Amino acid sequence: MTQDIKQAGQKGALIVGAGEGLSASIARKLAASGFKVALAARNTDKLSDLVVEINGIAFACDTSEPNDVSRMFGAAVDYMATLDVVIFNASALVRGPIAELDPVKVERALRITAFGGFLVGREAAQIMEPRGSGTILFTGATAGVKGFAQSAAFAMGKFALRGLAQSMARELGPKGIHVAHIIIDGGIRSSRNHNPHDQTDKFLDPDAIADAYMHLISQPRSVWTHELDMRPWVERF
Repeated sequence: MTQDIKQAGQKGALIVGAGEGLSASIARKLAASGFKVALAARNTDKLSDLVVEINGIAFACDTSEPNDVSRMFGAAVDYMATLDVVIFNASALVRGPIAELDPVKVERALRITAFGGFLVGREAAQIMEPRGSGTILFTGATAGVKGFAQSAAFAMGKFALRGLAQSMARELGPKGIHVAHIIIDGGIRSSRNHNPHDQTDKFLDPDAIADAYMHLISQPRSVWTHELDMRPWVERF
C-alpha cells in the first residue's frame, strides 16, 4: 500500500500537533498545492474527516516522548518518501496563579511545547540537512513575546520555542533549510470563537493565516522570513 501512494517528485509535509483549526486550514492548502500531507496528534480520532478530505494520513504521537517522535518521523518518511515541510503546532496550556500551579502539570506542558519542539526540529534537521533543503515552521503565540499574569507556564514554553526557532534559523539557514517562527498574536476564529456582528475581524481567519504559512514555504532563499507576527487589525498592540 505504501508504494502505491508514493508519487515520484511529489513533495511531503508533516504537521505535528494537528487539530481542527489552523492545522486543518494549512493541511488543506498544502494538499491543494500538490503536497502529500501527514498529520500527527496525541488523539487522531478528531482528524479522521480531515484525513479523508486531504487524502492524507494521521499518526498518533506524544511530542514530549523522544521515541514517539522518532517513530512518527520514520512512519512519515516511509509514507511520503520525502519530507520537505515540517510544521510544529503542538502546545499545552496551564493557567493559574504562580503560587498555585501544579509542578507536574507545568513540567508536562513544557515537555509538550518546548521539549517537543526541540525533538521535532531535531528529527526534521536530520532528514533535511544532508540534502540541503526544506522548511521548518514553528507556531508561536503572543506569550512567546510577553508574559501575562497567570500564564507563566505557557509563556515559558512559548519563549523557549521562539529561542529554539531563532537558533535553528541561524544554524540551518546557511545549509539551505528555511526555519521560521510565526507569532499568532490574537485569537483564531473557530466554531467556539465567532466574530461579533460589530467586530467582524476580532478573530484571525485560519485560512488567511494558512496563506501566510504557504508564502513562507514558497519564499525564495534570498528573502527568507525568519519571524512573522500576525494579529487582527482591530486588536490593540
